[in-house]
Amino acid sequence: MKKRILIIAPSWIGDMVMAHSLIQIIENKAEIDVFAPQWSAPLLERMDGVSQAIVHDFKHGSLDLKARFQIGKSLILNHYDQAILLPNSFKSALIPFLAKIPQRTGYLGEMRFLLLNDIRVKKHYRTVDQFIALGISNQQNLEVLPPKLNSQPINLNKFDLNLDKPVLALCAGAEYGSAKRWLIEYFVEVAQHYLKQNWQVWAFGSIKEQMQGLAIEKVGGVNLCGKTTLAEAIDLLALSKAVVSNDSGLMHVSAALNKPLIAIYGSSDPNFTPPLNSNAKILSLNLPCSPCFKRECPFGHLNCLKELKPKQIISTLEELMQ
Repeated sequence: MKKRILIIAPSWIGDMVMAHSLIQIIENKAEIDVFAPQWSAPLLERMDGVSQAIVHDFKHGSLDLKARFQIGKSLILNHYDQAILLPNSFKSALIPFLAKIPQRTGYLGEMRFLLLNDIRVKKHYRTVDQFIALGISNQQNLEVLPPKLNSQPINLNKFDLNLDKPVLALCAGAEYGSAKRWLIEYFVEVAQHYLKQNWQVWAFGSIKEQMQGLAIEKVGGVNLCGKTTLAEAIDLLALSKAVVSNDSGLMHVSAALNKPLIAIYGSSDPNFTPPLNSNAKILSLNLPCSPCFKRECPFGHLNCLKELKPKQIISTLEELMQ
């Protein structure tokens, strides 16, 4: 009989995508439910191996003890054998404890020594390896299965789109901060190059990336920033021929859709959260001052991104697509 496992999911799109590598490792020996933020439901719906998504609407950083107590008590009836906690926060450990799940696996993290009873020590740097290590006993040879998202059919007429030309997807945003965002004028130059090659260019992002989307629209691209749900963005990205993206949640989504992908890294470390896709190419200048992991460039020059020119992205993408 399969174990019943509850995975406590992370709160970022990219991390939620990478969690699918863990799900694939354990799905053959377990029935897997995932406790996750409401926004992540479209991701979980497109992942093989997830039996049930149990979603919540806790605000980021909110403790909300009463609601967590109620949810924890309700989950007792599911009779889970194990909980695997991907976040390191105190509050993420409360529900498995309150649900009386007998094996509660996670890294020590934030003041939760008494809430966990299967405490692991981090031995890996990459986020995906840290996730997988929580689901296996042998830590020596981690098998990393790339995350996979199954796209669903989408009505292109809703967005006044068609597929009469190949699509280049540009993901010019990054929620974390400006030190992760390649210059918008560089994205525009890439867009102009492919528009001249008789491609379409679709700009993806949230409403916060509306200015980037408008800049790409101004030269002839399609601005989808803030105009799609996450589910629609996933299914539209699946229709693209190639993607150029900052290190962001949509970058990891594109990788999980197995798209030819250029992933641009500035302040973040490609060794920590790389795209897990053999069709992806990482571009990073590896300057002495990077990765700094800062939201904004602490020196004010942003050379880790400014010195990465559009011609290099275009030539690398051409090589990748060949």
